[in-house]
Amino acid sequence: MSDIQSRFVAPTRTWTFFEGAWREGNEKILGVRAHGAWLGSVVFDGARAFDGLTPDLDRHFARVNNSAAKMLLEPVVSLERWLELAQEGLRRFAPGAQLYIRPMYWAEMGFGGGVRFDPATTNWCLSLYEAPMPPARGGAITLSPYRRPTAESAPVVSQTEAEPAPTPAPAPSETAAETTAQPPRRAGWWSRRFGGGE
Repeated sequence: MSDIQSRFVAPTRTWTFFEGAWREGNEKILGVRAHGAWLGSVVFDGARAFDGLTPDLDRHFARVNNSAAKMLLEPVVSLERWLELAQEGLRRFAPGAQLYIRPMYWAEMGFGGGVRFDPATTNWCLSLYEAPMPPARGGAITLSPYRRPTAESAPVVSQTEAEPAPTPAPAPSETAAETTAQPPRRAGWWSRRFGGGE
């Protein structure tokens, strides 16, 4: 094994179902010409297994299929097949093992070798690997000053079961009344930090 190869050995026990077979270790799944490696046409989801439980595993698999469809990849693995493969993979580890379960899709080729990927070249794998959970010590909740991406900048609905219902616009009379009734707005965190208006 070369020095470079030895640096990329899986740090914990890993099993991946790829191209019809279970493979142990840090399996190489993307070639240098794969569109997913070149331009990031990849989706994945992450589920956990611990204490013999796999919470919401079906929802994680449904979500990766939904994410693939939203990204215009072809979700070629049925929910039933994902669940079946996950059970096969779980049997390769000790009962109660703490695992990360990661289904993935990616595009292999672009049209004419180009930037736009060909959905018909969608490939996939399912990886399970040991990932110890942190000890249970309670938790904390906080409010972030940052907002989530919007539909103008990212495919924000890819992680949801369905697109959110649009918010109806207020009637013109309501808008006028609210505008006149509102006190002047203070500068938001963006303005305070970087200057300029909101």
